[in-house]
Amino acid sequence: MNMKVFFGADHAGFELKNKLVVYVRDELGYEVEDLGAHELNLNDDYPDFISRVAERVSVEPETVRGIVLGGSGQGEAMVANKFPGVRAAVFYGGDQNIVTL
Repeated sequence: MNMKVFFGADHAGFELKNKLVVYVRDELGYEVEDLGAHELNLNDDYPDFISRVAERVSVEPETVRGIVLGGSGQGEAMVANKFPGVRAAVFYGGDQNIVTL
């Protein structure tokens, strides 16, 4: 069975998320689902998108993964870690911070 990866990001991670969705799908061959944001909105709020990803990972923590992006990564990890079976860790690399679930 092919691993499925869910993506989510607010405006701070929007551009990188879109690039990663293409890379993970087309280069790595994983099934992906983009849970937003689907348009750049400087007033959006990261919990709206991160919670969608964490909820989906929480349902099947053994068979799916999630990648969420945002400003610092700390708030994103705290939101994700509120869901049962989800353990998020922050990756500090380059200009963007990536939280993987």
